[in-house]
Amino acid sequence: MGTEHAGPLPEEPPISRLVLWNIDFTLVDVARVTRAAYAEAFEKVTGQPLVYLAQTAGRTDSEIFFEFLARNDIDSEQAVDLLPAFTEALGTAFARRREEMVANGRALPGAQEALAAVARMADTVQSVVTGSIMSGAMAKLAAFGLDGYLDLAIGGFGSEHYPKASLIQFTRMRAEEAYGRSFPEASTVYITESVRDVEAACIGRAAPIAVVSGSATETQLRAAGARRVLPDLTDPRALVAAVEEVTSGAGRA
Repeated sequence: MGTEHAGPLPEEPPISRLVLWNIDFTLVDVARVTRAAYAEAFEKVTGQPLVYLAQTAGRTDSEIFFEFLARNDIDSEQAVDLLPAFTEALGTAFARRREEMVANGRALPGAQEALAAVARMADTVQSVVTGSIMSGAMAKLAAFGLDGYLDLAIGGFGSEHYPKASLIQFTRMRAEEAYGRSFPEASTVYITESVRDVEAACIGRAAPIAVVSGSATETQLRAAGARRVLPDLTDPRALVAAVEEVTSGAGRA
């Protein structure tokens, strides 16, 4: 009997790089508008004014809402039931504040050029993993013309009510499904200014690149696990080099 020859082996899907961005204090600073939106949504849902704020860096909007309840002495037994109403009210509050974002906020220096530079990298997809709810995140990015560089359909948002480490993993899976190709852990990058986000990236198996544009220092960001630390986003070539390095064989731990 002749030897049977199997058909050609199926081709492995090509491997691509996935670059994920935090939004607040990494790409934009709309802190004043965000505080106003939180206050409006909180009072609408609870009937009480938002007097005491909470730390927001590296946290999701749902986490922030639960702390608002605790810090403002509001019975939190119904917190889970109140969360969907808060999320909806927060989205409405952000949608009404686009002009206010432009007037009282800003894209951080180099943000647009950095996104454009990553968009030009071969075999690279970029999206966001943010604590903001989806509608709020889209409003923040659109206010400064940054949304066109990102595939927001695959992004991870605070409205999903998962920690950021899980959002990173979910976003990677969504990218593979949407693009029909592999985005390995070693080819995934998370760019942020927050210590908590750097830690989340390490847990979520993405290489953290930190930017010193928030309250954390370079020393704190490196201690948290940042693979590279940039002073800001004003040097697109330095950013691209950092992304290439941490996703190359030589740059992997």
